[in-house]
Amino acid sequence: MDLEHKFCRLGGEVSVREAAAGGAVIEGYASLFGVCDQGGDIVEAGAYGASLTRLTEAGGRVKMLWQHDPAQPIGVWDEVREDKRGLYVKGRLLDEVAQAREAAALVAAGAIDGLSIGYRTVKAGTSAKGERLLSELELWEVSLVTFPMLPQARVDAKGEDPEATEMRDLAAAIEEGRRLLAGT
Repeated sequence: MDLEHKFCRLGGEVSVREAAAGGAVIEGYASLFGVCDQGGDIVEAGAYGASLTRLTEAGGRVKMLWQHDPAQPIGVWDEVREDKRGLYVKGRLLDEVAQAREAAALVAAGAIDGLSIGYRTVKAGTSAKGERLLSELELWEVSLVTFPMLPQARVDAKGEDPEATEMRDLAAAIEEGRRLLAGT
């Protein structure tokens, strides 16, 4: 069984929301319906439905990983659902995990803002233009990544605890210093 990933290089924005106790809260779209990604794939509406139902019925949950590394879980997805736009996720980076604290700092600084899915294709077809149309996917994980395959698959918001706020302030001060030195 081959597990596929969607990732590539592109920039993005992260917006800040309210603070939340217990670690950084992140949310965004890990996949958008009807949008062609860098690999020529288009995920169709409803592609995750059966997989999410099976996972829920089995008492499981979609994993939150760092850069698709199964040895580096960094948090939990509290909400994973399809809506009209795509696959929406909301979860928490766990303070107790060193890589999650680093990920929170990188997200706060804007260095990391990508979301990427790890999945297995169950059903696919081909469009008249030659794109692969993904109609059913078995979702395994959603990762925070540097380079998502789908440019729009971004962390839309995050909230952090007081320690993360300090990290964000430090990152902002470093960025401001960099800008001053560069003369921009």
